[in-house]
Amino acid sequence: MSLKTLSAKAAAALDKELMSTGAFSLDQLMELAGLSVSQVVYRVHPPNMGQRVLVAVGPGNNGERPLFTFACFSGEVREPFPAVIQAMAETKVPVTSVDAPSSWDIEAGPPPSGVGSNFHPGVLISLTAPKPLVKHFRGRHFIGGRFVAPGIANKYDFDVPAYEGIDQIVEVGSEGLKL
Repeated sequence: MSLKTLSAKAAAALDKELMSTGAFSLDQLMELAGLSVSQVVYRVHPPNMGQRVLVAVGPGNNGERPLFTFACFSGEVREPFPAVIQAMAETKVPVTSVDAPSSWDIEAGPPPSGVGSNFHPGVLISLTAPKPLVKHFRGRHFIGGRFVAPGIANKYDFDVPAYEGIDQIVEVGSEGLKL
């Protein structure tokens, strides 16, 4: 199945529609995103690999729920985050990013130089649908967004992947994306 990407503007409009139609509250969407993230973390870092997981959360609403993390940056990366991003780029432990690796632009991917240009996490979780930055991503890629009805997906011109069983996530490869 080929999957289409969802721009940042379309993703924001979709979230707003999901909340304004009464389908979901902000808290419910955050809980569903957290569930997707926790399923990916469990799959790529099961307890038999060790029981310690560090969750790094930037500023914004993302810290209100456990395991719901994604890049909260827009514009230039400010202190103290450059050192944190550099440490993540240099670490030998697995790094999982949600929606966008820190310092990456949703549309353009990693910065061409400077902070974050050498940051390439091993796992990416795209919430709802892949974003255009995935064309630059080379690790394991998951989509979490089983809650999106096909009619809504059609309206925003993206595909809902085939989720198995009760999974809230599906692993996809970047080769199957329409960019």
